[in-house]
Amino acid sequence: MSLTKEKKCDVTILLPCHNEEMALPTVIKSIFQVMENVSYSYELVVVDDKSTDRSAFIAENLGCRVLRRSVQAGAGAARKTGIAAAYGEIIVMLDADGSYSPVDIPKMLDFFPEYDQVNGARTREKGSYYLLRYPAKWVIRKIASCLAGHKIPDLNTGLKAFKRETMLQYVWTIPDGFSCVSSMTLAFLCNGHAVKYIPTEYHKRIGKSKFHPIKDTYLYIITVLRLITYFNPLRVYLPVAMILLFGGVIKSLYDFFFVLGRLQMADIIIIITGVIVALQGLLADLIVAQTRRNASQNYYERSKSA
Repeated sequence: MSLTKEKKCDVTILLPCHNEEMALPTVIKSIFQVMENVSYSYELVVVDDKSTDRSAFIAENLGCRVLRRSVQAGAGAARKTGIAAAYGEIIVMLDADGSYSPVDIPKMLDFFPEYDQVNGARTREKGSYYLLRYPAKWVIRKIASCLAGHKIPDLNTGLKAFKRETMLQYVWTIPDGFSCVSSMTLAFLCNGHAVKYIPTEYHKRIGKSKFHPIKDTYLYIITVLRLITYFNPLRVYLPVAMILLFGGVIKSLYDFFFVLGRLQMADIIIIITGVIVALQGLLADLIVAQTRRNASQNYYERSKSA
């Protein structure tokens, strides 16, 4: 079906954009070409994060609905603006820099409504700072997979499709910067939503990268830990508590039997710290459980009154 002008449609294709005038015409035309023969009604929305070039003008001339942000805040802020204003029941996101191929969009849509989120797992890395990014991303992805309890082929892919209604529950978890897409993935995985991955090609971006290797990697790590703590705190607290308790017991036995014949103050402090961390984890888990219970009850009451 063709591009819709209605206030409601099946799919919103969302392009967050900041100074992408070089890539935008190619990306937009490719999306229109791919969507020519699909059976879904759709809209193409470009969220302009206060670009200083002709990005917004180009998008409008090519037939997109353009949302202009008055303050530049980052890719996550642009995505949140687009999610809030989308008309589609399903939102498809990809970067406006030409790094992802729109040809995968129809394949992703085929997995709805069975899945709540479908992601493109990149088969190769073509981003800038490859030698810095790839090892860091691999380590963080493995940590996130362990903490979330799910295998994650690609944690920070920018090619995503998801149910808008489901994502609206977790918009508050999305940071303004580059780690926004990781938050979207973890929010769904940690709350029991069905998430699917399909392989996708990844290309060298058109134009200059806005990724900061140190700052954005640091924020990436913090975001992963924060999201897991939000939704499954025991996955963070219990390993730390077990390491402290186990280490404290081993050190106490060693000091008592092989060194001093008695315990040291440090032994007791380590063990007590382990107990405190474990109790904090249990308390955080109870708070999360109660929050989920209240949210479920509120959703049930709204559904009854609707």
